[in-house]
Amino acid sequence: MTNHPPTMTHVYFMPGMAASPLIFEHIELPKDQFTIHLMDWIMPLSKEPLTAYCERLLPQIIHKNPVLVGVSFGGMVVQELAALIGVAKVIIISSAKSEKEFPRRMRLSSKTGLHKWLPTRLIENFDTLANYSMGIAPKKIDLYKKYLNMNKSEYLDWALDTIVNWKQEHVLDNIVHIHGDADPIFPIKYIQNCIIVAGGTHVMIINRHRWFNENLPKIICQ
Repeated sequence: MTNHPPTMTHVYFMPGMAASPLIFEHIELPKDQFTIHLMDWIMPLSKEPLTAYCERLLPQIIHKNPVLVGVSFGGMVVQELAALIGVAKVIIISSAKSEKEFPRRMRLSSKTGLHKWLPTRLIENFDTLANYSMGIAPKKIDLYKKYLNMNKSEYLDWALDTIVNWKQEHVLDNIVHIHGDADPIFPIKYIQNCIIVAGGTHVMIINRHRWFNENLPKIICQ
């Protein structure tokens, strides 16, 4: 009797806004069950709708019915990707399932365009940012340098505008939401139906990677 190897599950990870796939450097899944694929941002076209942007991301996904995992803005992206292709499951981390989970300041920014006044050009040069950091710790500047690679103002302006104007009223059926109860970007009080990580912040994919390594395999297989 022939023993067939178990079917490999392909898991695609999409980083958060401006972030490099390096944010997943400490994520480990059992190699006999899962293959990890790291996705990356591409430069958006001028005023490009998110759906069109996601269509241009699709060549990065080469397997059928993958599991998509997205962090923050990447969580919104994987939800849009799931509308374009068949997926086994969508897992979002430190993100939102619809604009109903946005904090008030985001909804206000969508109406007023306040986000368009942010000095995104400062972020193009991290040394300049350090000079104008107004109390940002040097260690944080070093983290920005390591993990943020898409720091062009054209991308940042597009991403901020796309996030605050994201419209998704209906939550996907096959979605799992993992959220920290100390997330300052998407406060937990606005989030419904999620797996809560106690003490988890918006960057918990980096500093709480042990929790994910322990729990992601069973979450994926549920």
